[in-house]
Amino acid sequence: MPEIGPSLVLAVLLGIFWTAAAVLVRGAAGARLPFVILLAITGAWAGDAVGGRIGGPFDLLRIGDFRLLPASLGALGGIILVVLVSVLGPTRAETGPGPDR
Repeated sequence: MPEIGPSLVLAVLLGIFWTAAAVLVRGAAGARLPFVILLAITGAWAGDAVGGRIGGPFDLLRIGDFRLLPASLGALGGIILVVLVSVLGPTRAETGPGPDR
């Protein structure tokens, strides 16, 4: 049976935490919630890996080998990426009767 490392489990927990905080601040996530969760988890996992390579001041807050500060920054970066793409991306045209029909 494959062993699941603690960094993946902590990345999932941290990604869900920051997603919940972002939804609380924004008020709603709508249909982009799965993308926000996915990129927050991926960003947390990648942030931990990058923080391990950089070292230095990023090693201040840790849970075992998991670096909380760079993982949080990665999760927030993923959330911001989804929000920016959803705001800057194309919008759907409304369907239904308009004023000129």
